Amino acid sequence: MKFQIEKAVEILRQTPLTVKSLLGNLSEDWTGNDENSEDWSPFDVVGHLIHGEETDWIPRAEIILAQGENPAFVPFDRFAQFDKSKGKTLSELLETFAVLRKENLEKLRRLNITPEQLKLKGIHPELGEVNLEQLLATWVVHDLTHIRQIVTVLAKKYSENVGVWKEYLSILK
Repeated sequence: MKFQIEKAVEILRQTPLTVKSLLGNLSEDWTGNDENSEDWSPFDVVGHLIHGEETDWIPRAEIILAQGENPAFVPFDRFAQFDKSKGKTLSELLETFAVLRKENLEKLRRLNITPEQLKLKGIHPELGEVNLEQLLATWVVHDLTHIRQIVTVLAKKYSENVGVWKEYLSILK
């Protein structure tokens, strides 16, 4: 599929609704951390998505579009949510994520990005040179990756309870 901002926005707009539909009415047994798990809990994932809205996608797009002397991105702390989400409820995080995503999609619309601008480059601190199209496409796939992560963590909660059916449940492998 050829990248188009309008098509990317279709997914980006749905992510907060999807995550809220999955998690909004679940108990903490489903959404919190398991004591023995190294996986991020759904709560952690939502905190991570919020941090991305605040510091990653649109700020990096603006760096690329500015084409200033220093096109380098500020490093992204992939674990900032562990401190930033302390003391908050999942409901608060879901609402914050929805508000920030709506604001960022409005900023994206106002940027009025042209096909030529999609080829402009910035410097990722670990990956090197990247272009705006790659950044925006990654935003979409990042959302989908974390939706998959949430669903996988939820499924693993009953991993030991499904018995012999585990063989047929690819999400548990």
